[in-house]
Amino acid sequence: MIVLPALPYAYDALQPVVSETTMRTHHDKHHARYVEVTNQMLADTPGEQGPLEQVVTRAWHRGARKLFNNAAQALNHGFFWDCMSPHLAPPSGDLAQALGRAFGGDARAEFIAQGLGHFGSGWVWLTAERGVLSIVTTHDGDTVLRHEGVTPLLVCDLWEHAYYLDYRNDRGAYLSGWWDGAANWAFAQRQYEASLGRAEGWAYPAVPVAATASA
Repeated sequence: MIVLPALPYAYDALQPVVSETTMRTHHDKHHARYVEVTNQMLADTPGEQGPLEQVVTRAWHRGARKLFNNAAQALNHGFFWDCMSPHLAPPSGDLAQALGRAFGGDARAEFIAQGLGHFGSGWVWLTAERGVLSIVTTHDGDTVLRHEGVTPLLVCDLWEHAYYLDYRNDRGAYLSGWWDGAANWAFAQRQYEASLGRAEGWAYPAVPVAATASA
């Protein structure tokens, strides 16, 4: 069974970058639906049970596209919530140095450009592989979390449901506002440490043990 994790902040905590209305719709409707469909499909295929990351990887390799799409979208959204915070601080320490090595002073511009240039729905990611940073996009429900050796540091949702209520079709304004006013660099630093083997990386929340025992 896959859970719908609670947001790590209040629904209105990211205003004005992301409105309370968008957060409620995005989390309570879109993410919840991906979790619901994934659980329905897992109930019909007991051999697919396990941590969501494993469900996603197995579904990808089996070519089970419907299960992959829903499970990966649940996974991406769970990661996305932690990539945002109302408590802002700029990148620092070795992560700031890695950003400088990879992008000079243009990480923000590159992230926004990649997000703007992505056709259709998907995600724009800041990733690390053996300490080297990259900015990449994935289409629809695809996820870098299925790539061994690649650690996502941040992701921004490019699906219209993430920004249309607040920004209409102005994806550039959304990406600029997100980078400047919502990106969780403390979380990105922890993920960067994980990419270097110095910390545990993010994992999708598991079903509590008590809930599993009583099921």
